[in-house]
Amino acid sequence: MLTPDTKADFSHGLFSDLDFSSGAVAAVSGGSDSTALLLLLKDHFDRTASGARLLAVTIDHGLRPDSAIEARQVANFCAERGIAHRILSWHGDKPATGLPAAAREARYRLLAEAAGAEGIKLILTGHTADDQAETVLMRQARDDDGRGLAGMAPATLHDWRTWIVRPLLGTRRAALREMLQARDIGWIEDPTNVDARFERPRVRAKLAQGDGERRIKEALARSQQAAFARQDIGRRAAMLIDAFADRPSPGLIRLDRDFAGHEDGEAAIYALRILLAAVGGMSFLANEARCAKLLSRLRLGSLCATLSRTVVDARRTGIFLRRENRNLPAPMPPVDNRLWDSRCRITFKDGPGDLVIAPLGSAAARQASLSEDVPQSLSRAALAAEPSLWSGGVCLGFAGGNAGLQPIAAVPALAPFARFLPSFDIEPAAASAALMGAPPLPAPPFHGHDGGRGWRKLNRHVLFCLARGDALPMLGRASPLSRARRRAPTGQ
Repeated sequence: MLTPDTKADFSHGLFSDLDFSSGAVAAVSGGSDSTALLLLLKDHFDRTASGARLLAVTIDHGLRPDSAIEARQVANFCAERGIAHRILSWHGDKPATGLPAAAREARYRLLAEAAGAEGIKLILTGHTADDQAETVLMRQARDDDGRGLAGMAPATLHDWRTWIVRPLLGTRRAALREMLQARDIGWIEDPTNVDARFERPRVRAKLAQGDGERRIKEALARSQQAAFARQDIGRRAAMLIDAFADRPSPGLIRLDRDFAGHEDGEAAIYALRILLAAVGGMSFLANEARCAKLLSRLRLGSLCATLSRTVVDARRTGIFLRRENRNLPAPMPPVDNRLWDSRCRITFKDGPGDLVIAPLGSAAARQASLSEDVPQSLSRAALAAEPSLWSGGVCLGFAGGNAGLQPIAAVPALAPFARFLPSFDIEPAAASAALMGAPPLPAPPFHGHDGGRGWRKLNRHVLFCLARGDALPMLGRASPLSRARRRAPTGQ
């Protein structure tokens, strides 16, 4: 049961690097973690950003009989403190399997809609170090390929529009509850957190047993190592994409032949996994072992193969990647902000009711005027799988290209990162987006956008504290890294 706040302000340094100029949405369920986040945010806004908007949003998933009552309790809790609050409900049928993942997807979608409606570009969640350890252990149990062992990123770009930041990711839940208890504040206990039908509660229950603390520390250390490794290989893969890849015509990516034999084979495999997924419109990176085998074959000479819905056509003049002409989307009416084939984001405001988006097709592709820079057969095959605007069975042209005056566009999207882009993957995502013609990444939510260095600063901050076993940051005083930065000479 939520109770009134009876204690004085609790100083902290959690949010000093974040840019709240557009305000912030706090995801608040009423549990201890999100309640602590909300109160710490309110304290921060009262002290340093009194003009900024703070909106608390509670998502009612409609999965338990008491969920609506609990959402109203959060609303009352916020009203007592002068915090704007909104309840959003997840409507529609709920899946019989994969319910936690579906609920998570719906939750972030609703939070992003609430932020967008208010012109807010930043969402904060109350994920803690305990949540991180659970995530790592769950992924480890699935024989994760190593990327997932980095756990949750300190920040994630949702839908290529809205930043989701997890400022409590290095803080233990016990520390947050101690803070709430010191302020005489209660919280709601969600019964699904102990429901053994779901994986996370089962992992949580095991961690509450004898050697749980040791396993948490080991999981957090593993997360730290995996995060560093993921950022490092991502940086190296981005360099290879920048150096060896170009886009000679719509839908066609060309890699220089020297890419296959590059001395950094590990980064080349990683870059290839990203590019295959992006070209093929796949949410998950291509299989690592199959990519390694493919790269070995590419070193030997010409070949034509398909992986992750992407045709790999290696010739003397280059290694060409294009979407295969199978399992393409059926014709459909354009819907604004809808992903088409996971490769393009449709922008559509208004127009005749008979407009549809469909692949251009080989017949129309044969009529297109193409560059002489690459073989015509390759360009036409790639073009045939690209989205086009149709009306009454007549092709009006490329969506957003020569579609006349129709108010529609199909902007390239980076499939593996289009919905969720973890800050670990910023550098390869930015390189791939530039290659594919996708929009540039929105500026990170830090004071003074610094070309991406802010992500490395945030990631280092989290990883540093996890390595020490500290809470992030140390509640009530500056974090060790903040103190170290203040002592560092200018320019370091």
